[in-house]
Amino acid sequence: MSGPAAGGEGPVVLAVDSGGSGLRVALAVGGSVVGEPLAAGEPVRTGASGIDAGHLLELVLPRARQLLAQAGRERPAAVAVGAAGFATLGERLRAELPSAFTRELGVRRTALVADAVTAYAGALGPRPGAVIAAGTGLIAIGTDLRAWRRADGWGHLLGDCGGGAWIGRAGLEAALRAHDGRDGGSEMLLGRLERAFGPPDRLPGQLYPRSDRPAVLASFAPEVAACAGEDPVAADILRAAARHMADAAAAVCPASGDPLVALTGGLFKLGAPLLAPLDEELTQRLPRARRVPAEGDPLEGAVRVATGLASGDLRLPYDDQLLYSVAEK
Repeated sequence: MSGPAAGGEGPVVLAVDSGGSGLRVALAVGGSVVGEPLAAGEPVRTGASGIDAGHLLELVLPRARQLLAQAGRERPAAVAVGAAGFATLGERLRAELPSAFTRELGVRRTALVADAVTAYAGALGPRPGAVIAAGTGLIAIGTDLRAWRRADGWGHLLGDCGGGAWIGRAGLEAALRAHDGRDGGSEMLLGRLERAFGPPDRLPGQLYPRSDRPAVLASFAPEVAACAGEDPVAADILRAAARHMADAAAAVCPASGDPLVALTGGLFKLGAPLLAPLDEELTQRLPRARRVPAEGDPLEGAVRVATGLASGDLRLPYDDQLLYSVAEK
């Protein structure tokens, strides 16, 4: 994302993209990012009471002030925070962030948004359709511009079917089946497991105690894709992932009109081994929908939400769990 010089016209806004691997903060003028976003390499902490609002502020505020100073701006007209887990773990963010941004930055308008919504806003903007957001996890989100619908996004133990952790786990299982001599195993994936993790009997000890298990599982997804051209077991795993993705998209896509479908997220860098079966599944499940490339990423989505909020032209549906906005007096 690039934008005009700091003297550009239009509302000045801050956008935050907070995910499982870190956080990015951008300053935008008139909908275009000024300079380079600033990143934090640590994720916002989550505890028993949900996402830690104080920790998020510790990461965001110094970067926001640095961006404002570099651009010669005093205060933004609005801020949008897209946060992983906001829909179910965002109570402290709702309670603390709007007043904190007003107190610390002079911001009067704040939008707190699920990361799936910023992914949607970045990919499609205010157009009806569905977006599959796939990285370590997976969620599909859709809207007819009156209400939101979401499918999956339940985490690697309960769902995220077809996401990076799901693919990686399925590949590791197939490798262990080959190691045991059970049906459904893959000798090729077993070789990849041994190169990545060492002897198979050491894998549980490397995996189960870790707090970042989903990321470790997802790290094996590229190995599955690399084998798919020669190994039918690996190819079947990616075909099953594509079916799960299409199922989720079909569950959220508007039932009327000619909706759009876009893909966003790092998992799609796996390329043709995943995209080819996904195209087939989407054609079968959503014959009316038109596939379009994503226009931008979740940080661009946060910019669009903040700019729409600042200008009074936010054309995405409000929802306390997914797109929550506050205008401080």
